[in-house]
Amino acid sequence: METESTQELSKLFYTIGEVAEMFDVNASLIRYWEKEFSILRPKKNKKGNRLFTPKDIENIRLIYHLVKERGMTLKGAQQKLRENKDDTVDNFELVKMLQDIRTDIVSLKESIELS
Repeated sequence: METESTQELSKLFYTIGEVAEMFDVNASLIRYWEKEFSILRPKKNKKGNRLFTPKDIENIRLIYHLVKERGMTLKGAQQKLRENKDDTVDNFELVKMLQDIRTDIVSLKESIELS
């Protein structure tokens, strides 16, 4: 499933609303994760609105993967990122690549069946 969260990020900054929409979650969850995970530190403008960089979004994607897709607790995800962030990122990227390959194979199979 191709969502905005898996598409190329093209802007320098994203609002919390845009980020929440990318991951189909509430903005309050993003704010909560910001408090719980030290790797999330969005910039704030003069009004105090959060501005997320593409790097922040990659970190949210990683947190989302651990908590929502793998079902880890917040404490478990925090520990995993603290102790083993590089391996976690590598594993996440590998899983993402495999999911993309699977999507391509399913599409290819469907197009062959239609022929």
